[in-house]
Amino acid sequence: MSDNNIEPDYHSPEVQAALKRYWRDNLRLIAGLLIIWAFASLGCGVLFADWLNQFNLPFTGFPLGFWFAQQGSIMIFVLCILLYCIFMERLDRRHHDLLESLKSGSGNSNREND
Repeated sequence: MSDNNIEPDYHSPEVQAALKRYWRDNLRLIAGLLIIWAFASLGCGVLFADWLNQFNLPFTGFPLGFWFAQQGSIMIFVLCILLYCIFMERLDRRHHDLLESLKSGSGNSNREND
């Protein structure tokens, strides 16, 4: 039987701590990206638009507040999605490696020759 079919003990305190840490890191990432997006869309596009309109977007002549309201917040949102995918890939890999080490540390691993 392959070692890949053996699941870690989800009731052990180490695995429970790893799952809580994974979920906490996921929520922290989501909150950080939502704060960035809210600042760019609501802050720069609505609340600070009048002040930002005194500056022009380089090479276009558009007022910066107008640009954030029309295009910038959408571009920031797409960038947040990209960053979420990149950081979640890293978080998932780290979490998977941790669960694998906890699984193999429980005495269920079959070591193969190198």
